[in-house]
Amino acid sequence: MIKNPKSSAEPFGAVLGYGKGDVPVFSSDYDTVNKEEMPDRRSFKSYVDGVFMGYKWQCVELARRWMYINHGYVFDDISMAYDIFNLREVKKISDGTTLPLYSFRNGSKRLPEPGALMIWNEGGEFEITGHVAVVTEVTANAIRIIEQNVDHVRWTDETSWSRELPMRIDADGRVFVSCTFDEGSILGWVMQTDDPTYAEVIEEPDPAIFNLVSKQAEKQPDEWLDISEPDQAAFVHYMHGHRMATSDEDKERYFLMGETARKEVKRATNELNAIFMRATDYVLEHEDILAKFNLPAALIPRIQQSWQNRKTHNITGRFDFALSEKGLKVYEYNADSASCYMECGLVQGKWAEASNVRVGRDAGGRLTQSLIDAWEKSHVDGVLHIMQDDDLEENYHALYMKRAIEGAGIKCKIIKGLDGLLWDDEGYVVDPDGERILWVWKTWAWETALDQLRDEAIDEEDFLLNHKRNEIYTHQPRLVDVLLRPDVMVFEPLWTLIPSNKAILPVLWMLFPDHPYLLESRFELTESLSSAGYVIKPIVGRCGNNISLIDKSDQVLAETGGKFEAQDQIYQKMFKLPDIDGLRVQVCSFSVDGYDAGVCVRCDHSLIIRSESDLLALRIVPDEYILNQK
Repeated sequence: MIKNPKSSAEPFGAVLGYGKGDVPVFSSDYDTVNKEEMPDRRSFKSYVDGVFMGYKWQCVELARRWMYINHGYVFDDISMAYDIFNLREVKKISDGTTLPLYSFRNGSKRLPEPGALMIWNEGGEFEITGHVAVVTEVTANAIRIIEQNVDHVRWTDETSWSRELPMRIDADGRVFVSCTFDEGSILGWVMQTDDPTYAEVIEEPDPAIFNLVSKQAEKQPDEWLDISEPDQAAFVHYMHGHRMATSDEDKERYFLMGETARKEVKRATNELNAIFMRATDYVLEHEDILAKFNLPAALIPRIQQSWQNRKTHNITGRFDFALSEKGLKVYEYNADSASCYMECGLVQGKWAEASNVRVGRDAGGRLTQSLIDAWEKSHVDGVLHIMQDDDLEENYHALYMKRAIEGAGIKCKIIKGLDGLLWDDEGYVVDPDGERILWVWKTWAWETALDQLRDEAIDEEDFLLNHKRNEIYTHQPRLVDVLLRPDVMVFEPLWTLIPSNKAILPVLWMLFPDHPYLLESRFELTESLSSAGYVIKPIVGRCGNNISLIDKSDQVLAETGGKFEAQDQIYQKMFKLPDIDGLRVQVCSFSVDGYDAGVCVRCDHSLIIRSESDLLALRIVPDEYILNQK
């Protein structure tokens, strides 16, 4: 193993050395972050000349900053470091023109050059995200690189690089670069050059590869869930039996998704999570835009504080997609109080096993462990209370999440409804056992708490700004008394009110126009939307309520009622769910701790997916299996 000689670790932000152009390389030892110097999320943003480079001090940030300082261009935002391998251009900041970017797979006949970006696969040392470094020197048998977010140690005086990677050239002239970590693997290198010799040729896949396929299983056994497990027993009770479909005609139906389509959903989930976060930050910095979200004025400082606190990250959310040979488009992001975790992470796998469906793999097989991993990093220090309404669906939803929370070693208690809550003698809300409620995961939406402020005519400013922790109250504790107390840490955090609000969709379109995963969305109906067909959505709504689909001839194709008719609305370009053997099928992907963790499908005979729409099993299969279904 050839590595740069090392000294002791340096604290976060310390300069480890300098690359070409006097570009500093920083320590990213997050365990040593100075909380006074870096108190909030915005402290971690890196800018040069007002141009966003990334987040301090991650590997992608260095790659983009090195390019900008030395050449004046940057590559587009990406969600994972390995996505750089698929980029095809860089943009000059001075005039907006582009230059070609070519990728060379490890084992190609093209040597990396100084200034190339070395790209790692996900996995091993670089699990989930992959890694990127900048090549500084090429010797006869090694590649020298500078990098961030690997070792946090200062370079010795004799070196001007972070790490040295072994390189060999075989008899055919193929170049192989090895990682110095046993479980790391290098995907290849990316160079800005006008010479594409030996560059990776990326062909567009057959669009049909993105279609889902409907299949029928063998007859199901009568009982296939383990009702000795509380969450599974609650699911059986809700469904009136061991079943996923509510209708008998779909009881044995399931769906197949190809590997390429699954990778595209994964890429979209990771990328969209990142741009929804960018849009959230933008909204909270612009009062005129924030006003369109119709949030209580007195609550805004609390939302901003929640966003700025870097520890109040969300555990999970759900993206809703339409996927077919016409493309992959996101409808919305359920960042607050999403549902379908258990169906995705447990039930569809159990169903396939019981139904003797052996083709492919479980589309939600990683979700439970991903949730456990996220809770282990959640900073919960005490008993976590799951707060849920008295609803049958929320019963199994809460019990499944309790399984993940306890799997992370966190003590967990479920509170159903509010009747048993009390005040203690210091003004804290306590559970029926007298335990203070300080950490909460909820199935209630934040908007339910806001509705309570409105419906009960509670003075929002007085409650939100003057509520005192040590004051003794006589009324029965309400939902707002728990969720909106400053000393209670709630998951999902208060800031998820922003990305969950449909008003975020026009903001995204403004910030990222023509993004391949987005649908044109506006606050007002435009000629372009009218001519294409559009969907009307309330900015705050749930379960598919109060949605209307209008075609380009101004005909209503579908609409739903509900309690959100008084809400402001947004207009989104119509992109119909595909019709697969009589069912409209929506793809739902879960983002856990910011990254894709599982996928499932929801189905309905209507164009609009609602809370009562079925969730049927999904399997991931080789692409050939999908194409052979033509």
